[in-house]
Amino acid sequence: MKARITLTIIVVFISMNIIYAQKPGDKLLSPNNHTLILIDHQPQMAFATQSHSVELIRNNAAMISKAAKAFKSSVVITSVAAKSFSGPIFSEITDVFPSEPVIDRTTMNTWEDPAAYKAIIGKGKKKLVFAGLWTEVCIVGPVLSALGEGYDVYFITDASGGVSKEAHDMAVARMIQAGAQPMTSIQYLLELQRDWARQETYDVVNEIAKEHGGGYGLGIKYAKEMFNAQEGKK
Repeated sequence: MKARITLTIIVVFISMNIIYAQKPGDKLLSPNNHTLILIDHQPQMAFATQSHSVELIRNNAAMISKAAKAFKSSVVITSVAAKSFSGPIFSEITDVFPSEPVIDRTTMNTWEDPAAYKAIIGKGKKKLVFAGLWTEVCIVGPVLSALGEGYDVYFITDASGGVSKEAHDMAVARMIQAGAQPMTSIQYLLELQRDWARQETYDVVNEIAKEHGGGYGLGIKYAKEMFNAQEGKK
């Protein structure tokens, strides 16, 4: 009788753990299941960007670059006509990834450049996350192309920008209708962390948020300095 009761308790305990320890949905990004692809964050492209301020895009490009580095996610960086027309990739990106090659292209669609395409698919990730300038050209092209090849595709709206708000918005709508998933820079950072009890990345995520997270980052500084508050503790 005691054995049966003990077995029942064990079964109930296991069942409770199954109920309360669910796996995250497969639509969520994790550090190892995606490649971040940064496209044409360059001066000449930024000069004509009107959907967002250049300062905002540079800040968010830095945020997502630092997030990818902190979580050791795979990255591909590509430019267009860097030497002859568009200039170098933002230092906010290259300073984070000084050893990462920048693949220069002539194609507007990154997916059509053999070297860039090889670099992207060579990472072996089913999920691809895009950000860059301009949304309506250099992001729409590879996003629609990747969807056509069966990839799960995401794009970061506020680390991208278009020549007008309408151009950016219509590109976003087109990509969503095709099946791509939009997200923001802070969402990308926090989706990779997802649990404040993950102490190995806790400090660096907070530092990234404090430096690049605007009011959210200011709130972190306030809470820590005024109350020594910390997430991840019950």
